[in-house]
Amino acid sequence: MAFATRQFVRKMTSSAARAAAIRHVTVIGGGLMGAGIAQVAAATGHTVVLVDTSEDILKKSATGIEGSLTRIAKKKFADKPEAGQEFVQKVLKNISTSTDAASAVRTTDLVVEAIVENLKTKQELFSALDKVAPDRTIFVSNTSSLPIADIASSTARLDRFGGLHFFNPVPMMKLVEVIKTSQTSQETFDTLVDFSKALGKHPVLCKDTPGFIVNRLLVPYLMEAIRLHERGHGSKEDIDMAMKLGAGYPMGPFELLDYVGLDTSKFIMDGWNEMEPENPLFAPSPLLNKLVAEGKFGKKTGEGFYKMLQLKYF
Repeated sequence: MAFATRQFVRKMTSSAARAAAIRHVTVIGGGLMGAGIAQVAAATGHTVVLVDTSEDILKKSATGIEGSLTRIAKKKFADKPEAGQEFVQKVLKNISTSTDAASAVRTTDLVVEAIVENLKTKQELFSALDKVAPDRTIFVSNTSSLPIADIASSTARLDRFGGLHFFNPVPMMKLVEVIKTSQTSQETFDTLVDFSKALGKHPVLCKDTPGFIVNRLLVPYLMEAIRLHERGHGSKEDIDMAMKLGAGYPMGPFELLDYVGLDTSKFIMDGWNEMEPENPLFAPSPLLNKLVAEGKFGKKTGEGFYKMLQLKYF
């Protein structure tokens, strides 16, 4: 019994030490995902630097974070508005912004990249940061579709490179996919798992395969819904209703496609089709391609498969 207790304490101590190893976080990318990651990290006591290429983007990010925190505070401190204000200000004090990525990573423990889904752009970013960040610093990408190993290949820290795939909206969604490449060290992976838990998230282990777990299952499902509609086997309204009432899904596939972004879904599918052109699950959709070419991306443009006024979700 005493031995088991010592083992448990040792395990807990080791886990706490790994979590404490990440105190300073640099988030590259001030968009919706990057700002959400920065907010969650700051709210759990981490010192955060949010980096983007322009002050205008960072100002919008800061405004969005403050608005999100204010909404959380109103619910969390409904009967204590002053405590809510203190909560918001305390979290905001943990966040600073910068347009100089190289300077921001010089003393950081963790770099989280959340920029455009373009392999070359990500590789160029990490290659530059690899030259100035401390050797101990862990690099991760928030990519939803690109191979982590391909991104990591631009650096000399393959053992300290992994993936942390958060879900939108980051402050609300509990899941984080923690991706381990064939060269990610076990220590790095364990540290990322513990960091995810420190953020109040539920981490799941993923291999470095296309789409990891969620998108590997979700995106082909969404594409098959489009193909079903293209074949004339069901209207988008009936397909959405069938999946909500028959499968218990909160949103139908076409509603979800509009929420995620048709351009994003097309980008993911095009990348997978290029990697595995013979896989029928990754075949492109003429209808999806047409809508994207017309600039109908869904929620972000006001029209996709639906016009946003048609949907209560938006």
